[in-house]
Amino acid sequence: MSDSPRNKSPRAPSMPLNEAISAAVKVYEKERRHAAPVDAVAQHIGYKSANNGAAIRALASLRYFGLLERPQDGLMAVTKDLESFQFAPSDQVRSEIVQRWLRSPPIFAEILDKYPTGLPSDATLKYELIQRGFLPDAAESVLAVFKASVEFAHKHESRIPESPSEDKVDTPSKEESISGSESEQSPPPAAVGIQIAANVDRIPVRLSGGRRAWLEIPAPFYEADKLRLKSQIDLLLTEEDEQESGRA
Repeated sequence: MSDSPRNKSPRAPSMPLNEAISAAVKVYEKERRHAAPVDAVAQHIGYKSANNGAAIRALASLRYFGLLERPQDGLMAVTKDLESFQFAPSDQVRSEIVQRWLRSPPIFAEILDKYPTGLPSDATLKYELIQRGFLPDAAESVLAVFKASVEFAHKHESRIPESPSEDKVDTPSKEESISGSESEQSPPPAAVGIQIAANVDRIPVRLSGGRRAWLEIPAPFYEADKLRLKSQIDLLLTEEDEQESGRA
């Protein structure tokens, strides 16, 4: 009587993105972008060889994130993105690369696309992973790696200072003028205390009387987002019409 084949979970990283980047940097410090034997690469990240389960999983994780590539059988090399990350001229560029790495594993990209406005509970995410073919124990591990990777990517976004809008060079009206040095540094009143993420476009809208409104549009911006934004604007217009009718 033959044994039934063992169920396997889909492929996914076994280490968080920040640990994978640190490991890839070690390889880069030894080999730069030259292709090296797989055993040598494994040794650079702390393993005796590439012939054990832990090393295999670690190397696979770096490949899933797009940090390592295999130019030919038996050889591995760090990707161009890793070198670009090392010598990036700004936090903005590093953050863009990190976001790309975060979405490289297909399962991570699928979850992020399904929940663009924020992740649900751990129980829901674990259920999602099980529905996508992960065994329960594997789903638990992948969930921990996914959440740690998302948190790391979010911290990279938070390091980016808000770029001043070109529109801010205009001479402010009386309503916009603020005494002291705050006039050059403070954001518009409506935005005070709000942290603008790196993947949000902040669009100025001129209003009457020298006033100004701001639209913050996240990227990606989905069709459902457009409909929700339009509904909110329609609601504001409806409330304004009702107030005008009450004054008449």
